[in-house]
Amino acid sequence: MKNVLVFAAPVAAGALFEPSLVGAVLAFVAFCLAASGIYFLNDILDVEADRAHPRKRSRPIAAGVVPVPVAVVVAVVLLVGGLAVAFAGGLELAAVVLCYELVQIAYCIWLKHITILDIAVVSSGFLLRAIAGGAATGVVLSQWFLLVAVFGSLLMVSGKRYGELASNPDLQGDVRGSLKGYTLGYLGFIWHSAATILILGYSLWAFELFTDLRNLWLSVSVAPFVLAVLRYGQHIDRGDAQAPEEIALGDRMLQVLAGVWLVILVIGLYVQPGVL
Repeated sequence: MKNVLVFAAPVAAGALFEPSLVGAVLAFVAFCLAASGIYFLNDILDVEADRAHPRKRSRPIAAGVVPVPVAVVVAVVLLVGGLAVAFAGGLELAAVVLCYELVQIAYCIWLKHITILDIAVVSSGFLLRAIAGGAATGVVLSQWFLLVAVFGSLLMVSGKRYGELASNPDLQGDVRGSLKGYTLGYLGFIWHSAATILILGYSLWAFELFTDLRNLWLSVSVAPFVLAVLRYGQHIDRGDAQAPEEIALGDRMLQVLAGVWLVILVIGLYVQPGVL
């Protein structure tokens, strides 16, 4: 689901049906391979801890279904394969994918244990996917787009950590090391700030396009976008945002708001561009 973000830049630029979209498809495939390789690497490094975990011990590597040597080979093949596909999409895309792999490898080995850096690194994964979409299609990313990508990802990651800590405030049992450096108040400050800047960034982008194109639809899209962010914030505040994908698949109200927002955005960017 995360890798769909590579299409965000061409969609927002109104270039979804341009020939350059082939580059975004290559970026999508490259990130699917690279991210899978990172998942394998992370499970290899955490195999002993996962075997002692009541839920994670059923993972293929921890359960012994996939031997560690085989998993190492698969991880290398996936990481190299991701880079190879990225090179097919151009040097800029390859540079972004390489940066993603190096940062995520550092995260698996070391950075995931460091408070604040763990959130920053995980958030950067979302941002790099969005940047890759622009690099692969030749779309120039605006400052507003980057703000939305950065703080949208920060909202999800900090909300996830908030949920993890809220469900286990005494840090009992097996918990990620970085979580011990957080408090609910501090994580609340992060996700509140991220949500605020996310809404401001998107609104400024939409209103800027309205000024340039006289397109009322883009301004109208702000309303469902804000409501969707507020709805997601409700999940975070309840402490049940540990799995963003489950919220996206299970919250009907959020799905309706996202659907309305997407329809309005498509009309503004593709059906009636430049029309008030």
